[in-house]
Amino acid sequence: MGEARPMMGTEVSVYLWSDDPELGAAAVEEVFAEAARIENLMSTYMEDSEISLVNRLAAREPVVVGEELFDLIQRSLDISVLTLGAFDITYDSVGKYYDFRAHQRPDAETIEAERANIDYHFVQLDRPALTVRFSREGVRINLGGIAKGYVVERGIDLLRGQGIRHAIVTAGGDSRLLGDRRGRPWMVGIRDPRQDGEVAMSIPLVDEAISTSGDYERYFDEDGVRYHHIIEPSSGTPAGGVHSATVIGPDAVITDALSTSVFVMGVDRGLTMISTLPDYESIVIDADGQVFYSDGLVQPENAEGLTP
Repeated sequence: MGEARPMMGTEVSVYLWSDDPELGAAAVEEVFAEAARIENLMSTYMEDSEISLVNRLAAREPVVVGEELFDLIQRSLDISVLTLGAFDITYDSVGKYYDFRAHQRPDAETIEAERANIDYHFVQLDRPALTVRFSREGVRINLGGIAKGYVVERGIDLLRGQGIRHAIVTAGGDSRLLGDRRGRPWMVGIRDPRQDGEVAMSIPLVDEAISTSGDYERYFDEDGVRYHHIIEPSSGTPAGGVHSATVIGPDAVITDALSTSVFVMGVDRGLTMISTLPDYESIVIDADGQVFYSDGLVQPENAEGLTP
């Protein structure tokens, strides 16, 4: 049984097997309720969310937050260190000026002015006090590169606690698998970044997380240039050189953040970084449609290259 609903600016879906239909239906509802709760904490589009409170006040004073938000911000900063700043939740000082539905983007002067506010070092955490402080006026944080991974990981935790043994929870480009598909692996498709509705390749997975960041998720094209939502922190502009980056591993929070990081870092730097993490693998499709794999993956026979 399963269901999909529009949430978190994307679609969240839950599919599971249960011998007890009532228990299964209740478990599905519990996952959606958890996703809504997390969205209410972490959405910058909600004025009364905890993260919006931080963005309003943290440049003036330390803001006390719940342990859950604090921990996710801390994990984000740890990944910023790991990726040498390729993952940076302070990108939103520029990101807030993009409206992809309205085809709006910041001009060069705005990017230049706001780029100075992008640096994860400006986010100061005090664990004993559970406070967040910004050391500079104009800094904003956005957990869009990690929160959906957190939602699917939490969803699977809840299903596991209900005794469910076979399930998949997906939010946008992030999926977390519980067990196998009743004796067979789950086949998870990686989208062809330039052919709507087409799959570039399918990956057999069991009890893993998989996240894909692509330049086709939220974007608009203008004068032959694609403006998308994955901002390169060093430039304040959409990252180039890659169409999509996929990361596979045991924790959806990490795969979510790392897929964004690999996209920003590009093929060489991104796969080099992944090679230092023994539990994680990556597949990158570059701007020419070529497919690259981290060392622990074998190229599928049907994926020698894609048409850009």
